[in-house]
Amino acid sequence: MAPKGRRAQGNREEGERITPFSQSQAILDLTQRHESGDLYLAVLALYSVHLFSHVRWVKSDDSDTGLGLCGWILVITSLFFTIITFPISIWMCIKIIKEYERAIIFRLGRILKGGAKGPGLFFVLPCTDSFIKVDMRTISFDIPPQEILTKDSVTVNVDGVVYYRVQNATLAVANITNADSATRLLAQTTLRNVLGTKNLSQILSDREEIAHSMQATLDDATDHWGIKVERVEIKDVKLPVQLQRAMAAEAEAAREARAKVIAAEGEMNASRALKEASLVITESPAALQLRYLQTLTTIAAEKNSTIVFPLPINMLQGIMGANR
Repeated sequence: MAPKGRRAQGNREEGERITPFSQSQAILDLTQRHESGDLYLAVLALYSVHLFSHVRWVKSDDSDTGLGLCGWILVITSLFFTIITFPISIWMCIKIIKEYERAIIFRLGRILKGGAKGPGLFFVLPCTDSFIKVDMRTISFDIPPQEILTKDSVTVNVDGVVYYRVQNATLAVANITNADSATRLLAQTTLRNVLGTKNLSQILSDREEIAHSMQATLDDATDHWGIKVERVEIKDVKLPVQLQRAMAAEAEAAREARAKVIAAEGEMNASRALKEASLVITESPAALQLRYLQTLTTIAAEKNSTIVFPLPINMLQGIMGANR
């Protein structure tokens, strides 16, 4: 029976992961063994070390990976056939993803440790590995017009636009079937719920506050999906035709009332000014004659063909007295 210390050391060596130093040491050993310096063997050794770096040699009952004995047999078999079919198999193992993408690798149906891969080049094992690409760019979509009953029992149609992006690719793949469709449906429901608690006047005047409230609600609901809602905007609020006519009539009546009040205030101010002017004119009889002359000047400036010359009232009184 082996000592406990030696058994523990063997278990540690069995569970060790291949490091870059061990990769370089393995390549150096292979090149030293083949004195001919065959380039093919060197490339094959490098490729094999890269593939082995993706495999963690642990016991079959390891709770971290959970592949089981059969799973590890399949992985080792796939790795063996990949090595013996080199360099043809390299075209099946090397994958490239773009700068704005991430790849979630599944090995025998389980997500590999380390999360999303990319951007750039990564390796997969044929037959046992599969991967899903996730776009990390900002996505925008329109919320279809929603018929909403406001708090004051007014029916309106409201639409909007939502901007979101995938923040955690692993959660977006593992926690939900279709993150894009779920976010769209949730945005429609959130729009109806938020606007249903507002009056019509609040919807028309507090659009920015409503947009911030919707963004906070959506961001909190989609956080465990790996989705980050960046912006929400209310595009248009469509009122019923009858309500538009009633609001237009109300606004027109309010404008007419204000116009009448302004006209009445103008008449009152004008009458006060005329009263003060009459008091000034009564103090000097010649002032009335000067006012007549000023009126003639105003009429003559308008190029009229008929000019009325007013006669002094005293002269008319003298003529009427002589006739008697």
